[in-house]
Amino acid sequence: MDDCEEVNAQNYMLKDVCLELKKDIRLLKKEQTRLELLNEFLISEKLEIEEKTLALCQELDQLKYFMNIREKEFSKLESESLDLKYRLESLVSENNHLVEKVHKAESNLIQSRCWNRSSEALK
Repeated sequence: MDDCEEVNAQNYMLKDVCLELKKDIRLLKKEQTRLELLNEFLISEKLEIEEKTLALCQELDQLKYFMNIREKEFSKLESESLDLKYRLESLVSENNHLVEKVHKAESNLIQSRCWNRSSEALK
């Protein structure tokens, strides 16, 4: 009976090992299910982040486009402003020249009147 007892003892040990392995398998299946759910959640989060990233990239492209337009307009306005500045300086210079002419003409007129009066006085 020693062989029979030994086989029985091994059989009980194998049954215990089997039960432990079945428990481990159940735990691993639960963990697998939990990880699959977590994976689905993370995939969903990843998709949302990718959509937001795409939207932000599109907004950034639009901002770059409008920035380029603004830079072109700014350059154009800056050039026009510089042209107007030079034109204004030219007009101010011309105006100063005309003011000098007017003062000279007034001075000549006054001199001419004085000359006419003195000529009339001599007559």
